[in-house]
Amino acid sequence: MKHFQLIIEYDGTGYHGWQRQAEDRTIQAEIETALAAMTGGPVTLIGSGRTDAGVHALAQSAHFSCSTRIPPESVKNGLNSLLPPDIVIHACRQVPDTFHARFDVRGKTYHYHIRNHPEPCAVGRQYAWHLRAPLSIDRMNAGADCILGTHDFKAFEGAGSPRSDTRRTIFSADWIEATDHRVIFRITGSGFLRFMVRNIVGALTAVGQGKLAPEDIDALLTGRDRTKAPATAPPHGLFLVSVDYGGKDSG
Repeated sequence: MKHFQLIIEYDGTGYHGWQRQAEDRTIQAEIETALAAMTGGPVTLIGSGRTDAGVHALAQSAHFSCSTRIPPESVKNGLNSLLPPDIVIHACRQVPDTFHARFDVRGKTYHYHIRNHPEPCAVGRQYAWHLRAPLSIDRMNAGADCILGTHDFKAFEGAGSPRSDTRRTIFSADWIEATDHRVIFRITGSGFLRFMVRNIVGALTAVGQGKLAPEDIDALLTGRDRTKAPATAPPHGLFLVSVDYGGKDSG
């Protein structure tokens, strides 16, 4: 029995998220089907975490175990020959059987893209949220400063997904201006609740449009009431950029 780690890029537009589901098309199910075809038996793929319907990944991490003589590079190449073009395996490596793609995570980085311009775009529209009203980067960064450190993010947790512990630690969070009228939110944390990044983006864009003050983010955190926070940003602007294991994934 061998233990492998995959690094996966995918366009989430045509999928109902990462996690395998009975009827809907998902990233996990597509890769598991390809692995079964290669290895001749069922394989369970464990991801670093779920991404929701429409969310993309540049470097999702996952592991699986199976009995095979196929070397890691051939596993990667074989999967890429079987998978649809909107899923690409960038790396496959054999790792110790103690490695766990979800439980060993030390941090994750997400980026959220916004096209901030009166006109939408046709090319690339599925990778950025279009907002017509001007956004103040300075105001949004002042609001982002409020979420740094360890806080209870209950007010930014998706409805219907209660966790017993809603405290998370945010290591960095900022907004930058990019080309083509885009602004990008970059956030790195120890972990994230369901919809947490998109809910934070929804609140910070309200700050950027002058609908909230930067210090209102503090009040939302303290209040722990999701109903008091702005609406969730749509999924198609969100990218999982990297997963950090503190060197434990090095094999």
